[in-house]
Amino acid sequence: MKRVIDLTLTIREHWRWLAKLHPICTFDDYHFLIQSIELNLHGFTHVDAPLHFLPDGLPMEKVPLEQFMGEAVVVDLSHLGESEGVTADDLETKGQHIKGGDIVLLRTDWPLKCDYMSRDFWAKSPYTTREACEWLVRRRVKTVGYDYPPDYVLRQRLFDPQYKDKPEENTTHHVFFKAGITVVEYLCNLHLIAQPRFQFIALPLCIEGAGGSPARAIAIEA
Repeated sequence: MKRVIDLTLTIREHWRWLAKLHPICTFDDYHFLIQSIELNLHGFTHVDAPLHFLPDGLPMEKVPLEQFMGEAVVVDLSHLGESEGVTADDLETKGQHIKGGDIVLLRTDWPLKCDYMSRDFWAKSPYTTREACEWLVRRRVKTVGYDYPPDYVLRQRLFDPQYKDKPEENTTHHVFFKAGITVVEYLCNLHLIAQPRFQFIALPLCIEGAGGSPARAIAIEA
């Protein structure tokens, strides 16, 4: 029997990510509960379309679904602590099992070490260095997913309202989108994956003109 592992953060009201349910119709009104939701398309577990960073990039409804599913591997970087960068040396040591065309999930166990509802989740998280991104590009991977906020500059933007970042400071976006690599952000439960290779699926909603979408990310072990 196949084993399915949920890698998705629960969407709930959050200080940073807009997420609010609104009742349209309740059981007091009718036979059904009907709700709408306000939601940041780049909050919680989500995928980014090229349009998120590239002005002429594909919107979500035009990105091939194959980018969000396929054979995947985990790179165990759980040794990293607060504010430590994922380096090319880390990947060279821990990522020799990566093959061209793989979906690569970078595991730091940050959601186990720090509550994603807290500000420290961003202020003290690991991050991805440019050299690590370039290492993955050279490996010709298809998609990269993370269980931590991937770009160091995010903490500067969040906690210093006067800070004006440059495009290249958004490291993973700046490197991966130009290389045709898809990103899946804010995964969890990567520590539960036991097999060296497995199937990964993180399908977005088909939203016309969107630069991102929430996704239900899962790993399937045979």
